[in-house]
Amino acid sequence: MANQNDQLTKVEAGKGEYVSVVGDTYRIVIGGEQTGGQYAVIDMIVPQNGGPGPHAHAEIQESFYVLDGEIEVKTEAGAYVAKKGTFINIPLGGMVHCFKNKAATPAHLWCMVMPAGMEKMFVEIGRPVEAGTFLPPPEMTPELAGKFKSIAEKYGQKLYPPDYLG
Repeated sequence: MANQNDQLTKVEAGKGEYVSVVGDTYRIVIGGEQTGGQYAVIDMIVPQNGGPGPHAHAEIQESFYVLDGEIEVKTEAGAYVAKKGTFINIPLGGMVHCFKNKAATPAHLWCMVMPAGMEKMFVEIGRPVEAGTFLPPPEMTPELAGKFKSIAEKYGQKLYPPDYLG
């Protein structure tokens, strides 16, 4: 099968779109527009107590590599502390999962999603920021929760209550 995008893609250090998503800062390194929709890569900086709530995405495979720091990953099967150098794979099928940085220093994650699309959700939910900027998480009003739920569903995500995984 021929590659529909036969041009080499190069992204310089620090380049890409930066967005604040629930208090974390994500840099869209490469998105579906550059990969023919095959995958996206997101560089995530997660401050203390940051990280997404419980969610699932049946048609998206997601993986994380912990570049620095550590995160607690929770699934219905239990919890695991992923430290620097750990690789985590969330398989297709809709496994409910979340992660949180419980350490005092920011965690740095490299996230890949296949197929692409989740990066568009982050841009739609998040707010543009400069590199190295952290915005406080927004106050989760019923209206904002409804808006996030609607946007998440548009991109194949299902959100669960914050205490869903204990």
